[in-house]
Amino acid sequence: MSAVPSRPRLVAFDLDDTLAPSKSPLDPRMADLLVALLDQVEVCIISGGQFGQFDMQVVQNLPAEAAASFSRLHLMPTCGTQYWLFVDGTWQQQYAENLTDDEKARALASVEARAKELGLWESETWGPILEDRGSQITFSALGQAAPVAAKSAWDPTGEKKSTLRAAVQADLPDLEVRSGGSTSVDITRKGIDKAYGMSRLAELTGIDLQEMLFVGDRLDEAGNDYPVKALGVPCHAVEGWEDTAAYLDDLIPRLAAQA
Repeated sequence: MSAVPSRPRLVAFDLDDTLAPSKSPLDPRMADLLVALLDQVEVCIISGGQFGQFDMQVVQNLPAEAAASFSRLHLMPTCGTQYWLFVDGTWQQQYAENLTDDEKARALASVEARAKELGLWESETWGPILEDRGSQITFSALGQAAPVAAKSAWDPTGEKKSTLRAAVQADLPDLEVRSGGSTSVDITRKGIDKAYGMSRLAELTGIDLQEMLFVGDRLDEAGNDYPVKALGVPCHAVEGWEDTAAYLDDLIPRLAAQA
């Protein structure tokens, strides 16, 4: 892992279980910390959810004064397959690496068939199991709106997701299949993952990868944050949003002192 720069120019975060509980709004403490961080450096959020989830979990829960700093906030939904910036008072999509209709159809068919074969297609769910996010197909075993406790209990070792991911990847060698959140598997175009997103971010902002810092909860080799680590971006591992908040409590004053 690359050494953390003494004063990064940009700090990037995973969302679920890094900035907030899965599919849940930011805690007010984290919202205040993000605003304070935006006063110091550029901030990026890169995660598997679609833009609407970023808006619900993050943007709508930031204090009103944060809008003045939105020009320094970079949103990269669906694992960096999309990029959104705040331009002329609205969030505008800068790019989207969308799947073709054929790729979507094959991905949806494979993940449903393999989940049923493996006994992972649950009958009691909270919302849809399958979601077309344009640039990503997402399987959520318990549905999109499942409570955090149920999701945490479904696959504590990650074995279910890993088995499903491997089976679907064998069906779709031309696409990228990754373990996502606690109950999800994500399918994107080949080679399009968080490392791709971070590389595009460096290209579009002019900020070198070594001048960035990435904070995430799944930096293990099976995790969907690992491609960022493998790319060589300096990383800091956390275990839940409270851990991230404690880290920012220390980081933000140090950044301010070096300004």
